[in-house]
Amino acid sequence: MRLVIFTRYPEAGAVKTRLIPALGREGALKLHREMAEHTLRQAGSFAGEIEVRFTGGSRGLMKKWLGEGILYGKQEGRTLGEKLAHAFKEAFSAGHDRVVVIGTDCPGLSPAHIEKAFGLLVRTDLVLGPAADGGYYLIGLRRLYEELLQDITWGSSLVFRQTLAAAAELGLKTACLEKLADVDRPGDLPAAWNGLRRQ
Repeated sequence: MRLVIFTRYPEAGAVKTRLIPALGREGALKLHREMAEHTLRQAGSFAGEIEVRFTGGSRGLMKKWLGEGILYGKQEGRTLGEKLAHAFKEAFSAGHDRVVVIGTDCPGLSPAHIEKAFGLLVRTDLVLGPAADGGYYLIGLRRLYEELLQDITWGSSLVFRQTLAAAAELGLKTACLEKLADVDRPGDLPAAWNGLRRQ
């Protein structure tokens, strides 16, 4: 089993850019760091392998920030779909039979959500954690189906529905977790504060 966490190295002006009007560059940077560190703590009890896939920075900088004991790899690809496909492909090539990918924008994500996703993958092909904005905060697979990650309108409210439709076309058995709020825009900030306070 491998849990893959997608994030970005924290640099002011390069992270949480849609929150800068509300929080300023330093405020958005601070929130990004807090949410990523919160996500790592939620993953701390996971029994399998943890990998952080990052953009910006370097492996050395990521290790200095988030610590040793986990794998680090650059996100490879132009679109989110290509980056996800690459992460899944490498995990399956390394011999893992269940792989789950999460981001760091969902402070409501708990260890129980992660555990449930891996448990569901024992008997389903695809697990999705739907986000309130129409995307998803978690995707889990037992093998790579590239069609699930192609022709998706990334960053839109259609992502979850389009992925479900692609899964239906492929005849996949799909399970969904509860809907949670992602934090991308100023209106999402109450969810961030509430989620981080619960840690």
